Amino acid sequence: MTKSRCLLVSDFTIEGLAPHLEPEIQATAAPFGQISVTLLDPDQPCWRDPIEHVFVWTRPQAVSRNYYDLANGESRSFDDTAREIDEFVLHLRACAKRVRHVFIATWTRPTYERGLGLLDMDPEAGHSYHLMRMNTYLADQLLTDSNIHLLNADPWIMNIGSESTNPKLWFMGKMAFSAQVLKLAAQDLAAAVRAVKGETKKLIILDLDNTLWGGIVGDVGWESLSLGGHDPIGEAFVEFQKALKVLTRRGVMLAIASKNTESIALEAIDNHPEMVLRRPDFVNWRINWDDKAQNIFELVEEINIGLDSVVFIDDSPVERERVKHAIPDIFVPEWPVNPMMYIQALSSLECFDSASISSEDRARTEMYVSEQKRTQLKAKVSSAEDYYSALDLHVTYSQLEESNLKRAAQLLNKTNQMNLATRRMSEKELFEWHSNEENTIFTFEVTDRFGSYGLTGLAGVSSRGESAKVTDFVVSCRVIGRGVEQVMLSVLIEHAASVQKKKLEAEFHPTDRNDPCRRFFRDISKFEQVLSSGRELYTWDLESNYESPAYVTLEKRQQRASG
Repeated sequence: MTKSRCLLVSDFTIEGLAPHLEPEIQATAAPFGQISVTLLDPDQPCWRDPIEHVFVWTRPQAVSRNYYDLANGESRSFDDTAREIDEFVLHLRACAKRVRHVFIATWTRPTYERGLGLLDMDPEAGHSYHLMRMNTYLADQLLTDSNIHLLNADPWIMNIGSESTNPKLWFMGKMAFSAQVLKLAAQDLAAAVRAVKGETKKLIILDLDNTLWGGIVGDVGWESLSLGGHDPIGEAFVEFQKALKVLTRRGVMLAIASKNTESIALEAIDNHPEMVLRRPDFVNWRINWDDKAQNIFELVEEINIGLDSVVFIDDSPVERERVKHAIPDIFVPEWPVNPMMYIQALSSLECFDSASISSEDRARTEMYVSEQKRTQLKAKVSSAEDYYSALDLHVTYSQLEESNLKRAAQLLNKTNQMNLATRRMSEKELFEWHSNEENTIFTFEVTDRFGSYGLTGLAGVSSRGESAKVTDFVVSCRVIGRGVEQVMLSVLIEHAASVQKKKLEAEFHPTDRNDPCRRFFRDISKFEQVLSSGRELYTWDLESNYESPAYVTLEKRQQRASG
């Protein structure tokens, strides 16, 4: 595991946060209280080592003197506070130019402060009202900053309660929060770093009996399952299903691995009136009496995602241990005995956190259901070429624009197999690179007779120098091997010729997962491979003709108007 390096910036003692971030994140604390200097001045000693991320956690009075005066009983206008926050935002943006991501904890008040009672929410005198506006205003100001993220600190305080803050800790060591609060903050910060690195879990595989409903459907029949109604256990199962449904709207897919008779289980899913989740909500299932671990392995292989992207939920401790032992890459959380605690257990999982949600995320289940139809078609045809021709593949390409920037950055940062250089860039970094007149990012959207794959290809090319250089060549695993790569390459070759270059170069940067990309460039005829001084370079002479697959239709889309 490669550690991320994070700088902790605060107006209170924050060193105690660092140990809770290990082993994922190596964190160091900036000098106590030097917030503006640290954010603005890259020559400070704390910047000597390379820093990927910055975590800023301040008390509200450290940013706003106006809030401090209000808390001390003086009358203050929020307009003055807004100006102070504006200055704080400028400092954050200056810092964000030097690192990959900046994370900021929202402002809170000490739990030992009771407030002003009835006046606490008063628009003029209320401390809590003013603080709520401060957090909302900060969030609004940062809406367009793709690499600056707010972390909600309220749950850290609420979960610990009255022990979260203690005036004695402040007076003795300038510690604004207890060790328990720091631990919760570290958990959320680590989850946020995983999210921006594209390590969000994508698939939940679920058991059925006593997991999605109460009872053994094969014994009692679907009509007698505990699900919904006026029964607290039945109601708990319905709420659990609703929570799972919410996750699907965030791009998390659902599948089933259950020891059951398939026809009986599917009858329950189709017919029970209280079922929230129906067949279309699941991308696939294995419902039989075979070994569950083997079923899960086959399921994941068929869906074609990494095992480390999967979560398995089962009420049975025996089945959980079996899957943990057989497939250690899959995350198997401990699960409560009482179904009324399922929704809390699901909510506590941090592995589904994501930095953004794209239209492709929301349509992911539908896309994988379409993939099943493609698999059925493949079984009916005699050759790969007949299969691809029958798919009626259509690729539409354009240059990167703000409307597809979010998805493009996701694809760049999450794709490992078909990835030439494995560059990781934030939305802002990617768009800034593309905005340079010598650089171009192309995006590729793919559809076929069964539906859309979404934006599944990205290629970057730099025209600086004598040759055009492919900086990024990224293809989603959903379309690998269907001719999309060849069509993308044809666009790059055409572009290189249009800017009067004689060669197109692609330097391969090996990782432990991107050998499919190497094989693609190595196997394309007329690509010259050069191995020298540790470099692996592929060169295309632009005087050579290049033919992309005839069964793929290529179309250039006009740029959408920005804004």
